[in-house]
Amino acid sequence: MSENYFKFKQFTIYQDNCAMKVGTDGVLLGAFANTNNCKTILDIGTGTGLIALMLAQKTNEKITAIEIDEPTFEQALYNVSNSNFSSNINLINSSIQNFAKNETSKYDLIISNPPFFQHHLKSGNKQKDIARHSETLSYEDLVKSANSLLNRNGRFCVIIPKDDEVSFIDICNKNNLYLSEILNIKPTPTKNIKRVILEFSCNDKTEVKTTELIIEINGRHDYSKEYRELTKDYYLNF
Repeated sequence: MSENYFKFKQFTIYQDNCAMKVGTDGVLLGAFANTNNCKTILDIGTGTGLIALMLAQKTNEKITAIEIDEPTFEQALYNVSNSNFSSNINLINSSIQNFAKNETSKYDLIISNPPFFQHHLKSGNKQKDIARHSETLSYEDLVKSANSLLNRNGRFCVIIPKDDEVSFIDICNKNNLYLSEILNIKPTPTKNIKRVILEFSCNDKTEVKTTELIIEINGRHDYSKEYRELTKDYYLNF
């Protein structure tokens, strides 16, 4: 893989103008997300356009993708325009807070790989800090926006650090969104859970489904059977 681009089976992600490159978090979230019965989809903080393109590969339905950073938005626009899925994805250069104030449509699936560094030392690179730190998109703003834009039968899906799980669920509950599924993600069998994919709905009586995924088994690039199975439609070598 070149640092400037990442080639998947059905599209290529150019990323030289993006602070956040293609990573495991985004690939896992895009592969995990269930698009069944979803006529309208919203990707909050699309970055390179990776997740929007992954979802477009799964469904023919319309996807709206929001990105606040202009150079990153332009790169996502390039990636989408040069894919076979350009007619399925509508890219918008905006903060989700402003978008939510003016949007009247409701969405069946809202998905986000949000910035999650809170009170961490910043790099001094404005573009990178926007992508990584939560000042421009706090968990509270993300959840409130999702709640206002979600269809009552819709789903809200995110990937966040395991350490943020309890507080994020609490924020969602306060905004009438309730946990329906959780995927615990471990880097290796002997390491602690580092990331969680959480899915929420408006139904507070849904039984929570819990599963676990290990990324690598015996060493670098020795991927687990479960990881390969989940991502096989996207990675070239799976």
